Amino acid sequence: MLYILLFVLCILLFIFGMTIIRFGLFNLSANKLKTWLIKLTSSPLKGMLTGTFVTALLQSSSAVMVITIGLISAKIMTFPQSIGIILGTNIGTTFKTELITFNLDAILVPLAICGAVLILFKNKKARSIGMLTFGIASVFTAMKGFELLAHPLTSMDFINKFILSINDNIFLSLLTGTIITAIIQSSTAMTGIAMGFLTAGSLQLDAGIAIVLGANIGTCITAVIASIGGGKESRLAAFAHVWLNVIGVLLFIPLIPTLTDHALILANRKDVQLAHISVIFNVVSSMLILPFATKFGEMILFLHDRKPNK
Repeated sequence: MLYILLFVLCILLFIFGMTIIRFGLFNLSANKLKTWLIKLTSSPLKGMLTGTFVTALLQSSSAVMVITIGLISAKIMTFPQSIGIILGTNIGTTFKTELITFNLDAILVPLAICGAVLILFKNKKARSIGMLTFGIASVFTAMKGFELLAHPLTSMDFINKFILSINDNIFLSLLTGTIITAIIQSSTAMTGIAMGFLTAGSLQLDAGIAIVLGANIGTCITAVIASIGGGKESRLAAFAHVWLNVIGVLLFIPLIPTLTDHALILANRKDVQLAHISVIFNVVSSMLILPFATKFGEMILFLHDRKPNK
């Protein structure tokens, strides 16, 4: 029971770290992000590049989706303008997945101390930098916790049985990633958990890939919640985010065995392999939709905005 409690605390620490990283970066960039989102969306390609950059900066696709839906609700941005941003958020979110593969164990304590000290400063920029460094220390500490707790957790009978069952069932792995991500509202945290079990050797790579694919669907829940009460176009943007990930996952499920077999080409460590495969999934799925962005928008309108002809 203690190990489960510690694991939950690691999840909370990871989400806390990602949140204050986002706050720190957002404070440093002020309102420029919203200006970029509004101005640089005249074409799907510009929107995708803007969405990628802003998401990489904020370290959260959900945050960018919430901002976008807020701008649509306020009639500052239209649904067609949001399509490129939605494609970009999926690419931008892979930066943090790659970030957590680095080994910063030796500097975690100094980072946390520096961050904590800077947060106490009155200067806004110093506080923001403090949030950023303390958040990074929190995220990497949580990742170390996932790795260390994976072994004792898998020694528990019911967890061991569950992991063995998802190792043998791609669709159960996919469902696990979707549900847990929808609950904790962080695809990166779900990916970090999968990396921990991969490093411990209890989770197979193909199951890990399926979990990450499921996490991409589960993370859409934030946009769906944010769109409630925001008007028709806000709901359309949320649905577009859901459909982008669902279509991408459906296309990639048959490729899981191939990706697993050739993962050694990407990296030696399994956690790094998973991070690289996450990048491939998000980049390829967005690039496949980009040439058909207008048609994709029309499909969303057809599915979710049917009106009787007058």
